[in-house]
Amino acid sequence: MQITVAAVGTRLEPWVYDAFDAYRQRLPRHLNLAVEEVPVTRRTSAVPAAAAMDEEGERLLRHVRPGALTLALDERGQQWSSRELAAEVEGWLARHPHVAILIGGPDGLAPACRERANRLWSLSRLTFPHALVRVLLAEQLYRAWTILQGHPYHRD
Repeated sequence: MQITVAAVGTRLEPWVYDAFDAYRQRLPRHLNLAVEEVPVTRRTSAVPAAAAMDEEGERLLRHVRPGALTLALDERGQQWSSRELAAEVEGWLARHPHVAILIGGPDGLAPACRERANRLWSLSRLTFPHALVRVLLAEQLYRAWTILQGHPYHRD
């Protein structure tokens, strides 16, 4: 299964890439996790936040393969426990060779991204920096995998 994280933001701090890679590398080869970055659109008086968000959304959607199960990270989305996420991942493995997870920019996700998404997913009711979201996402996907394998990484 290919999981593509399409995220707004480039040239992040090195620790973000290192932490994401640490979890990505722990996953088995048949669960391939990758990030596709799109640049933040500069907000100006000529390019207001809504227009910038729409432009970012168009770029994010270019990284979604046709037929891919698409999840949009959104504060209004459904929240899962780690065990519930593991059950979701098990379903993805059984039914979806391609999964796309969309992470918006400073102003969130474009409406087109939420409309394209099969599901809206909220990592938390808290607000996180976008760089940290990538790391949290990778760790939770790794945690879900370990739960499915019966590995002791996760403790209830």
